[in-house]
Amino acid sequence: MPGITLLGLGPGGADLLTRQAWAMIEQSTEIYLRTRQHPAVAELPDRLQIHSFDYLYESSASFEEVYAQIVEQILELGERPQGVVYAVPGHPFVAEATGPEIARRARQKNLPVRVVEGLSFLEPTCTALGLDPFPNTVLVDALELAAKHVPSFPPDAPAIIAQIHSQWVAAEVKLVLMALYPDEHPVKLIHAAGTPQQVVEHLALYEIDRSTHIGLLTGLYLPPLGPGTSFEAFQEIIAHLRAPDGCPWDREQTHQSMRSHLLEETYEALAALDQDNPRKMCEEFGDLLLQIVLHAQIAAEYGEFTMADVLQNIHAKIVRRHPHVFGDLQLEGVQGVLVNWERLKAQERAENGKAQASLLDGVTLALPALVQADQYQQRAARVGFDWPDVQGVLDKMEEELREVHAAEDDQQRFNEIGDLLFAVANLARWYKVDPESALRATNGRFRQRFAYIEAGARTQGRAVSDLSLDEMEALWQEAKKQY
Repeated sequence: MPGITLLGLGPGGADLLTRQAWAMIEQSTEIYLRTRQHPAVAELPDRLQIHSFDYLYESSASFEEVYAQIVEQILELGERPQGVVYAVPGHPFVAEATGPEIARRARQKNLPVRVVEGLSFLEPTCTALGLDPFPNTVLVDALELAAKHVPSFPPDAPAIIAQIHSQWVAAEVKLVLMALYPDEHPVKLIHAAGTPQQVVEHLALYEIDRSTHIGLLTGLYLPPLGPGTSFEAFQEIIAHLRAPDGCPWDREQTHQSMRSHLLEETYEALAALDQDNPRKMCEEFGDLLLQIVLHAQIAAEYGEFTMADVLQNIHAKIVRRHPHVFGDLQLEGVQGVLVNWERLKAQERAENGKAQASLLDGVTLALPALVQADQYQQRAARVGFDWPDVQGVLDKMEEELREVHAAEDDQQRFNEIGDLLFAVANLARWYKVDPESALRATNGRFRQRFAYIEAGARTQGRAVSDLSLDEMEALWQEAKKQY
């Protein structure tokens, strides 16, 4: 009768086939294999007519294309009066792209589907490793992982990465993992688990693509990076702080009470950036992350939103605003990206009922004035409101300076000095200098140089106020040679 039998060949030789699988093979006259490259195939009955889809791997551009063609052909074969037996390595639903899709499509066609279980690659792999995969071992497909830029699973959990079937795949997987794991991280390659040819190699991560044993039955065991290395573990710590058995101080905090801490940690992170100090950056970014996760935890408790909402919203926004990366839009250079960015944001404002809102409304009023000026000018420039060249900016600065000199009262002088500072911020933008960072750096140098003057006065047994202006200037010039 019509229908599809999905049969698991197990992970190794025929001795690892289930009794049910062997019974089905014995009563069948023909069988379709996803691939002949499997140890059990050589032990199948001689009278059995065997077909395979190995030829598709040689003629198709990608595995996805191979699997799509296999699915279509098996569905067609399943509609024959005698149906079809389709056999795959391992288990039909474990690390097998075609099995679940065939079953799904067959249900849509009202085609009967029978699943004949088989041992998957997991059981002999865990035996080879002496490993119980519970409670949190992650299962990863090597080809999917190789297409990413960073690992897609928490690093404080162990992982089994299946289908490392070539040195090329191993090299691609290695590069993705090394974005997070140290080069020397100890790993294990498991080859031909469950067969007499089984080999377990103990290697450093950077060595895995050098293995000479890599083949169709190779997997990778990746031990955890260590406790406290995942975002999820950090969320758990913050939630514990807020729990009834947590910290009394943390339990009392609200969005408003934490506001000053968020601002303080932001400035400390900026200070680490100003110092170009990686160790301090690492520490301060952690402190800043603490504030964000704590606010998200408070919001979750209040029923406002969760961390998943935060991540999903920013994920969607980044993808939406980068159609030239995640879509097929073609843009010319950075300026093209910025112009399209503003176009997308205008579209978002219209969709949110704020079509009449100003381009500058998105710049928060809480920013320091110099940063705010820089942001205003950057946004205006994106839509063409800008000088044609830097000379226009320099002329504007000279004009504003003359107007400061010409001011007739304090209010005019106040306004004109503001205009001059605004023009200076614009000059910084033209030269691609962050004005806030530049001024902070200058403030730091002034502090060091003035401290040099104070130290010079102390060595003379005098107060700074006792020094003449010429004496201060002499010490200042000495300080400039050092700072």
